[in-house]
Amino acid sequence: MNEESARHLPAPAAGPFPGLRRRGFLAATGAASLGALALTGCGGPGSDDGTGTGDGRPRRGGRLRAAFAGGGASETLDPHLANLFADVARAKALFDKLADHGADLSARPRLAAKWQPNKALDRWQVTLREATFHNGEPVTAQDVLYSYRRIADPKKAFRARASLEPIDLDASSATGERTIEFVLKRPTAEFPNILAASGAYIVPGNATDFDQRPIGSGPFRFVSFTPGRSAVFRRHDDYWEGAPHLDEIEFVIANDESARVNALLGGQVEYAHELAPTTARAHEGRGQIEIVRLRNSAMQGFAMKTDRAPFDDKRVRQAFFLIADREELVAGALSGAGEIGNDLFGKGYEYYADGLPQREQDLRRARALLKQAGAENLKVTLDTSAIAAGFTEAASIFRDQAAGAGVTIDVRTGSKDTYWSDILDSGTLCCYRSGAMPIEAHLSQRLLTGSTTNATAWHHKDFDALYQQAQSTPDSKDRAAVYARMQRRLYTEGGFLIWGFADWILGTARTVRGVDREAPANTLDWARFDKVWLA
Repeated sequence: MNEESARHLPAPAAGPFPGLRRRGFLAATGAASLGALALTGCGGPGSDDGTGTGDGRPRRGGRLRAAFAGGGASETLDPHLANLFADVARAKALFDKLADHGADLSARPRLAAKWQPNKALDRWQVTLREATFHNGEPVTAQDVLYSYRRIADPKKAFRARASLEPIDLDASSATGERTIEFVLKRPTAEFPNILAASGAYIVPGNATDFDQRPIGSGPFRFVSFTPGRSAVFRRHDDYWEGAPHLDEIEFVIANDESARVNALLGGQVEYAHELAPTTARAHEGRGQIEIVRLRNSAMQGFAMKTDRAPFDDKRVRQAFFLIADREELVAGALSGAGEIGNDLFGKGYEYYADGLPQREQDLRRARALLKQAGAENLKVTLDTSAIAAGFTEAASIFRDQAAGAGVTIDVRTGSKDTYWSDILDSGTLCCYRSGAMPIEAHLSQRLLTGSTTNATAWHHKDFDALYQQAQSTPDSKDRAAVYARMQRRLYTEGGFLIWGFADWILGTARTVRGVDREAPANTLDWARFDKVWLA
């Protein structure tokens, strides 16, 4: 789920590992409501990462136990309600989407073998590959339409509903057993991102009962599920992409990070999700467990409200860009587990404007800009919260950096329960982060006049028009040029001060092979247990 739309969760039930009941939120996001949030690389699926003996060839058999933070007794296997990392990991083991996002956040075909637009980009023909559900029934166009219409039900709060909004599902239809014509409400060049939206899983037609015996088309089939404790799935031998190497995968819930680490060290699990940078430093290279760092998984920054003083003056925003010492922020707030940003979302992703000069701290120039804006001796409140790792540390570090430019920052720590809703409309400056999602989705969800999660209050009709131009541009190079133009505008005078990109950290037993080391969290090859094996 998106950080800014994190929902309240009940206290988790007591799981197999005691803990502090820490909530594990999806950092990413996709075009759904966070992004939604798909690929191989060095040490990725199907390869030996070199951390032990073996010839690199996958071995079949065994059960892998994976520890995640969970959501307690309210957990469900309904893939359309998947909000936590544990939910998504279980959903992608049981179900498939039409597409998913690669490591660069471009859409990759999954159940959809291909897609083709008309010239106006408002009708798309999708052809399904031959695939079967766990009960042996084929995946058909009718299953796709049922799934999407279920997600789009206005009476429900399904994750991908916002992502499917551009589709006119009443006008869309099956044109064959494995072909669908999607009719769109407006030209949409990035339609494949909709197919890849987080939560847009395909289920059998009329399926409603997902917690007793869910049937999907994914690489594993259902065995058992106890909400807040454990889920066990078995290899689906007829999976369209090839049967998994593992016999079984078990997802266990351990809400406290130390409980996940101790379970991994004690041999109770072979995979531990969401580890802290301090944990990684303590164990990396020691030989007991393997540390996997998924780069560029979470954007870190500050959001400046551009519709109110003092940040309604672009010179003040430009001064704040120059106040930030990004190296110090990454070192202090992220414990070095990340890389510096350049005030643009999506470093390394498709369409990222990587040709712009890396911004560095320049306090003298910052002071000059503040003086031009009549904002000398500026005082401003910076909202933060302990809701996300590094937020309070980043606020303190930036407060000290700003003092060098004559700016006084008052750090205000808000409630973890209401922080994301509080900072969406109130305040002037706040700590902010986001998980992986396509750059197009970041623009549409957060930077258009009508965007519902526009944390910087960036409202510019000419910017909106550029987005619509990009969406109606068939050629990808021409479309990239429009996106680059939009990013140059944001780099020059936008409201996001993006100082870094955090690693997402996993831990595995030394016997585990095939864990991807390139895919950001919440993309296709993250938690891709059908490609993992035990040496």
